[in-house]
Amino acid sequence: MKNILVVLLLITGLVFSQEKKVNLSSPYHTIFTHLHFLQPDSYDADKASKVIYGKDGEEAKTIAIKIKQVLDGKGLRVAVQNLPKNPNYKDTISSYEAKNSYVLFPNQFPEISLEKIQNKWYYSQETTQEINQLYRQVFPVGTEFIKSIVPSVGHKKIGAIELWQCLGVLIFIGLGAFLFWMIHKIIFFVLKKIEHVFIKFTHDSLTQVLLKVSRPIALLIVFCWVEVYVPILQFNITINSFLIKGLEIAQIVLWIFIFLEVISVVTQVYVSYTAKTESKLDDQLAPILRRLLKVIVVLVGVLKMLTIFGVNTTTVIAGASIGGLAVALASQDTVKNLIGTFMIFLDKPFQIGDWIEGGGVVGTVEEVGFRSTRIRAIDTSIFTIPNSKLSEIVINNKGLRQYRRYQTKLGIRYDTPPELIEAFVMGVRKIIEIHPETLTRSYNVEFTGFGDSALEILVNTYFLSLEWGVEQSSKHRLHIAIIKLAKDLGVDFAFPSQTVMIEQFPKNEGIDMEYNTDAQKIAKVMNSIENNFLK
Repeated sequence: MKNILVVLLLITGLVFSQEKKVNLSSPYHTIFTHLHFLQPDSYDADKASKVIYGKDGEEAKTIAIKIKQVLDGKGLRVAVQNLPKNPNYKDTISSYEAKNSYVLFPNQFPEISLEKIQNKWYYSQETTQEINQLYRQVFPVGTEFIKSIVPSVGHKKIGAIELWQCLGVLIFIGLGAFLFWMIHKIIFFVLKKIEHVFIKFTHDSLTQVLLKVSRPIALLIVFCWVEVYVPILQFNITINSFLIKGLEIAQIVLWIFIFLEVISVVTQVYVSYTAKTESKLDDQLAPILRRLLKVIVVLVGVLKMLTIFGVNTTTVIAGASIGGLAVALASQDTVKNLIGTFMIFLDKPFQIGDWIEGGGVVGTVEEVGFRSTRIRAIDTSIFTIPNSKLSEIVINNKGLRQYRRYQTKLGIRYDTPPELIEAFVMGVRKIIEIHPETLTRSYNVEFTGFGDSALEILVNTYFLSLEWGVEQSSKHRLHIAIIKLAKDLGVDFAFPSQTVMIEQFPKNEGIDMEYNTDAQKIAKVMNSIENNFLK
């Protein structure tokens, strides 16, 4: 048993001793060597500097230390267990040509990478050349000076945070509150000036909406400022990672909120503008665009948030595309309806409120949605038609007519004298001319034929209003005026009948209708048509 323990201790010691040696055989060993020898309990800058190619002495040490400081300042914790241990590892993602290189954080910080040189892995020459610039990007000017002027008492720790860092946090909170107040005032003032541009399209006040937008914009600017200057406090990697990820998540959430509010403002202005246009289909387009744009904003925000946690969005998008293709194949009808919706909005075969006929459906278009269109029938029932079918069928759009045509035949008795027939036709023509809802330049009133039971007078005219209800009201006024004219002239309307000729029977005389064809009476009736019509 003792021998086994001795062997295990020797193996453990051997492994431990090997881990502490400089090993540059793979990306894993190079990064482990670099980070391990810069930890407080195993600090050895000479060994850590071996990961820098072409540099030696203090210059190599400075570069190695700055690389670690940059990673710590950005809050980027290296997942050592996921690093490739293959000495011949090739990067097939970051470049068109596969080569022996490895990027530590391709999404968050692609500037730091490794490359294989003479069978060993070092930090790339691009990284070593740009490290000073990267360091200045991460750490604001004066970072080293601030730390150097802190007295020894300021370096006393409360947990993992030093006293001077606690004071720095309070200063950041105070400056952030002041900046938020000042920036909010400035942004609201600018947005109020911009509001006058929107007032041209809408008369609604946008003050409340502008307040809702100006606050998150000001807070977003403050968070960006904090993210830039928080490395000046030089927290350890754990605190920096927590702070920076929290700030980045907050910024993405604010961006999503701001874009959603901007979409609401733009669609509100769009609705106000479209309300002034003749087309009603663009009114229906506003809620569809609002929903679509909001979905896009949220999806983009979620994808951006995934990059904070190191998720490769390219892989996510590729997976979503494959999944979307599978869903599309499984739900072809839904995709067809969506395409049909876009075709309806592009071609505009009808507008909201139009009276249409097609596919056995007759009614008024009430709503055009993503999937289907709702049509209100005459009996107030609702037809829901998939947009894919509606975009394919032949549609007779009554709403696109310039006028509503009305045609009927008036049947008068066969024994009506020609004088009264002519007077009746002239009277109907005059009624159409003075009717406020008829097209006076195009109409027909003629004695057109001999029916089975009546003399037929054709009435063909056009109503100006395209609304069904107004048309019925116009018909009513026209019919009443014609009936009054017939009564005043003494013209009787015929109905299906049979006449038995009995006037040749013995001691029987024919029955003759009495018609007043006096010219003065006819003229009097014709002159009174306008007065009777306007009553």
